Amino acid sequence: MKGGQAPARLRIGAGASYAGDRIEPATLLAERGGLDYLVYETLAERTIALAQLARMKDPEKGYNELLEDRFRAALPHCKRNGTRVVTSMGAANPLGAARKTAAIIRELGLGPMRVAAVLGDDVHDYCARNSQTLSLMESGAPLASIDGEIVSANAYLGADLIVDALHQRADIVLTGRVADCSLFLAPMIHEFGWAQDDWNLLGQGQVCADMVECGANVSGGFFADPGYKDVPDLGNLGYPIIDMAADGDCILSKLDGTGGVINRAICTEQMLYEIHDPSNYITPDVVVDFTAVRLQEVAKDRVRITGGRGRAWPESLKVSVGVKEGWIGEAELTYAGLGCINRARLAETVVRDRLRIGGVQLDELRVDYIGMTSLHGDASLPTQCEPYEVRIRFAGRAKHRRDAVKLGNEVETLVGKGPSASSLPRTAVREVLAIYSVLIPRAAIEPSIVIEEVLA
Repeated sequence: MKGGQAPARLRIGAGASYAGDRIEPATLLAERGGLDYLVYETLAERTIALAQLARMKDPEKGYNELLEDRFRAALPHCKRNGTRVVTSMGAANPLGAARKTAAIIRELGLGPMRVAAVLGDDVHDYCARNSQTLSLMESGAPLASIDGEIVSANAYLGADLIVDALHQRADIVLTGRVADCSLFLAPMIHEFGWAQDDWNLLGQGQVCADMVECGANVSGGFFADPGYKDVPDLGNLGYPIIDMAADGDCILSKLDGTGGVINRAICTEQMLYEIHDPSNYITPDVVVDFTAVRLQEVAKDRVRITGGRGRAWPESLKVSVGVKEGWIGEAELTYAGLGCINRARLAETVVRDRLRIGGVQLDELRVDYIGMTSLHGDASLPTQCEPYEVRIRFAGRAKHRRDAVKLGNEVETLVGKGPSASSLPRTAVREVLAIYSVLIPRAAIEPSIVIEEVLA
């Protein structure tokens, strides 16, 4: 709230929707968007587990790798325009992210600014202590039954801690694992003074946040299908903006002059794509009811969103548990010209035989013919004529790295010891980082907020 008065409307820009998202659209929003808040949502299910592995190698790392590039580009505009930033770029190390952000602010001469690190989502110790009683949501088995090293356990926190940080006059709020939409809902709660048990308002806010938490997906990203669903100027895709009123009235838009499209069809796709029960969508802040939501095109690239409702938040929070679970070996090569499919099929037979002869232990082996059966397998449409080229991909899962490496070696030996006229292969070995889920009581969370104050 500015001067203790709630604003008439609030403009929140979606600057990112995953760890490696583009930098330029968010910078443009910071420069020209007239934003009150710029939100960078950068965490997928596995991102924190990967970040935790990075932090194990270097305790100063574990936050988003693009944090510095993003903030150097956008913070001068945010400072000039009075735009606050809320982001999950803290990942596995919000404190480290806050220290780095403070250093950037000092170097750019943007102080005074207050940077908040929101802590409490890391519940690894709690899960370790209670592994016999916590049940995996995927199977019902106890967490202790997992065969592999648990490297991370992070609870999906809600908006409340971000609101507290904003109450403490933070200009930039860096979190670890919070629910994606909570990053957008927190500024609404803070600026409008919404009660955190006004479930219908929170439900409407959550619906609007759900539209933009995937960033440019709602302004044309992943929507285009030329001739059926056309998206103009997709290369210059504009990222979305929520224009929200205190009563929940919401207009979704993007900057004029940017590419993409915002219409009822794309908003409908975005609203529905990952909802389980539309009348009972569970989030840390509110259980959302989408069944009365209405989408109305009010102008070009302007959609009004109404009708979101909600009920009391759940007493448990979801936790994503990252587990080291073996290795995957991959290898692929191309055959071209007449008879390429027959040569590729012979290559598959040769590799399978040599893996057996060599005693290679794979828990699973997948062979794909890219461009033919790699997505739909046996359900793929039959080819009307033999293609000129085919790329064959082998992927094997193993408990031990040596077996994953051996798969790549056997594919590599096809060059000179297999069917004729292949390309050189590409091989890779990577560690498997599996994700499981458990529920823990809210009372298990030990939240805190650390403020880094940059005076000049």
